[in-house]
Amino acid sequence: MHGQRIGYIRVSSFDQNPERQLDHVQVDKQFIDKASGKDTLRPELDAMLSFVREGDTVVVHSMDRLARNLDDLRRLVQQLTKRGIRIEFVKECLSFTGEDSPMANLLLSVMGAFAEFERALIRERQREGIALAKQRGAYRGRKKALAADQVVELRRRAGAGEQKAKLAREFRISRETLYQYLKAEAA
Repeated sequence: MHGQRIGYIRVSSFDQNPERQLDHVQVDKQFIDKASGKDTLRPELDAMLSFVREGDTVVVHSMDRLARNLDDLRRLVQQLTKRGIRIEFVKECLSFTGEDSPMANLLLSVMGAFAEFERALIRERQREGIALAKQRGAYRGRKKALAADQVVELRRRAGAGEQKAKLAREFRISRETLYQYLKAEAA
C-alpha cells in the first residue's frame, strides 16, 4: 500500500514566500513552519511528525529546510525511516528509506554538514556586518518594542502595583523586555 505524500516547508521569517519550495511537487498535505531552523522546536514540524504514518513519504525542498544542524538532520531522518516513512529532498535529489546504502548515509552526513557550516557562516557575517555598522555609527540595534508614551504608561502602572505579567501581555512584550524598561527607569 502506498501512503500519502506529505510536504514540509520551512521559511525563516514571515515575509519569505513558502510557495516556491515545493512548487510543482505533488503532495497530498503540507505543513508550513515560519521559524528558524536552528533547532527542531517548530509547531508544524511536530504536527507533521505526528501526522505521518508508515508508508507515507515526506517531501522537503532541501536538507537545510528540515534542519540546519547535522545532529538534528540525522536524528529526524532516522526517526522517520525507522517508522517506515520515506523522506525525499528535492534539491539534493536524495531519498532515504531506512534501507539506505553506506553511500546514502555518507551523502546525508556531508550535505547536512554543509548546511550546518552555511548557518555558521551566516551568523559570522551577520556579526561582522553589525560590528562594521556600529563603527560607522549606522547601527541602531533593534527597533524599540514600545513608543515613549507607552513606556511612561507602563512605568506608571507597574509603579502603581499592577501585575507585571498582565502588563507584559497587554503591551505584547515579554516579561524580560518589561523588566528592561523598568530597569532603564531606575538607572
